[in-house]
Amino acid sequence: MLSRISSPPVLHATTRPTRSSKGGTTKRKWTRPSRARSEVDSFVAELAKGDGEDFAVKAPIRDGDNVEHFWLSDVVYRDGEFQGTIGNDPGIVTNVTFGQSWTIKKAEISDWMFMRGGKMYGNYTMRPLLKTMPAEEAEQYRSMLAEP
Repeated sequence: MLSRISSPPVLHATTRPTRSSKGGTTKRKWTRPSRARSEVDSFVAELAKGDGEDFAVKAPIRDGDNVEHFWLSDVVYRDGEFQGTIGNDPGIVTNVTFGQSWTIKKAEISDWMFMRGGKMYGNYTMRPLLKTMPAEEAEQYRSMLAEP
């Protein structure tokens, strides 16, 4: 049975609409895909070893002009692609649902993560959000990071 990812991968939205001073809407990006992509081969190696748990990749999913990033859980890697299950409800796009299977090329992911020994590896998209969280919550997440 699937359960919704609730902590910490629930931090899934990578764009947030904001109002400009001229009355229009702009989008602010929260992602850090370059580090995740540059280290994805090490993630693939850890996934193959199976020395960890809760392996997941973050997939940008486009619906018209909107893009939302979702954690894919229960991931497998084969032939340059990750396949997994959408791990949270959409908040921006309408073309995917919780629990749906999704495939993404290795070069297209925006993040990856796994847990080992109570420590979180990866999840680079969460790190910029720590400064926006209540201090106690942010400290809890920081204490979980393998590399703060």
